[in-house]
Amino acid sequence: MEKISVKDLMVPLEEYATVSEEATLFEAVMALEKAHEELDRSRFQYLHRAVLVLGENNKVLGKISQLDALRALEPKYEEMGDTGTISRAGFSPQFLKSMMERYSIFNDTFQNICSKAAKLKVKDFMYEPGEGEYIKENAHLGMAIHQLVMGRHQSLLVTSQEKIVGILRLTDVFKEIFETMKTCEM
Repeated sequence: MEKISVKDLMVPLEEYATVSEEATLFEAVMALEKAHEELDRSRFQYLHRAVLVLGENNKVLGKISQLDALRALEPKYEEMGDTGTISRAGFSPQFLKSMMERYSIFNDTFQNICSKAAKLKVKDFMYEPGEGEYIKENAHLGMAIHQLVMGRHQSLLVTSQEKIVGILRLTDVFKEIFETMKTCEM
């Protein structure tokens, strides 16, 4: 595989949507919208699908994916425990529907649900990346693909000298591979 490095494909931290840990979900949504408006479309075809949460000295503490934001709409999901485990267990649609009824999920108007969720602090529902979600900026693309596939991640946090300097998105990796496939001789 050609030696393409993670740094060649990553979105630099300063170009990504970020908020402080004290920000609200509404502020995170607005930061995401602003980052989309400022995105260099000549370099990045796809919009961001997450917001990075920063602490002191702009240290990345976590991230909020689209799914995390949707989970924040309904606090009762916390009562269910690890919903990721439930989804991978292969339960029937009938069982999942019964869970909605049992926990009274989304029984309010979406206006009220969104109004309450908009005020939530991101630090209270952000996702804290695990050990396998970091990659060095000089790592080669093959290593990044391996981590994305094995961890089933949508992105990896890119590091340089123990500091996060960017984010490598699955969409950008896929685009690079797809473009390379198109140039291969069949």
